[in-house]
Amino acid sequence: MTMRTVTTISEVRAACDEVRRADTIVGFVPTMGAFHAGHRSLMSTARRECGFVVVSLFVNPTQFGPNEDLAAYPRDVDRDAAAAAAEGVDLLFCPSVEEMYPEPGRTTVHVDGLTDRLCGARRPGHFDGVTTVVSKLFSIVGPCTAFFGRKDAQQLAVVRRMTRDLDLPVELVGCPLVREPDGVAMSSRNAYLTEGQRTAARVLSRSLRAGADLVVQGERTAVVVRDAIVGVIATEPLVELDYAEIVDAASLEPRDRLAGEVLIAVAANVGRARLIDNCTIVVDGDDVTVDLGVIAEPQS
Repeated sequence: MTMRTVTTISEVRAACDEVRRADTIVGFVPTMGAFHAGHRSLMSTARRECGFVVVSLFVNPTQFGPNEDLAAYPRDVDRDAAAAAAEGVDLLFCPSVEEMYPEPGRTTVHVDGLTDRLCGARRPGHFDGVTTVVSKLFSIVGPCTAFFGRKDAQQLAVVRRMTRDLDLPVELVGCPLVREPDGVAMSSRNAYLTEGQRTAARVLSRSLRAGADLVVQGERTAVVVRDAIVGVIATEPLVELDYAEIVDAASLEPRDRLAGEVLIAVAANVGRARLIDNCTIVVDGDDVTVDLGVIAEPQS
């Protein structure tokens, strides 16, 4: 089946309603474009698990602050369309800002608590923009299985809670964080990095590995693990640490000790790019399971 590219809400609704009438499960991957292997892994997973795959490509202005990179955010619709087609996507939704926001909005979706910390504390209003546009996209696509990457761990937690609180007919699937072979987490904003900055960015994944190794060796005090992570990042002068936090993986509440499922999250400025990275650790007594994501497979 050849991929269709559409630009209107009505076209998406009509296509999804039609396939659901045939008892086909709709898989949905919301994106802002500039596709890399992480995005493509979401599409590939959706293709394996669902009968009809929709990908949205929309650089959402409401989740960018006044001094952020909306105008400079990487855009290459033709390249993205070719990548989506190669992953077997059925429908690519590329709306304009006017299609998504035909008039100034008076409604905002806000998830209390989960948006107060980590990136939410540094980017006021960002997650309100995310949850508002995602709720709109869920309404447009309708009942579906939606696939999100775990690199944006806070976003996934916030959208998961929004979906549950609003009883939206959407099943959320969190997919592995995808890394470059040198460990750098895949991000559209990696395109901003110079060669030297790109090398420096490796320190983020190294710091997470160092923290995880401490936990595997028996350390359970969060401040000790955090200090080790901060110390590793401090060795790289081109990386300006924004935060390094250890929180409960579901509630995002800070943890003093590591037990159960915890998220270690870091954010840093590298040149003009703001990069985030994380790992999830499950601590059950002496048993420790570390999830640092997966290495990207070569793309055809």
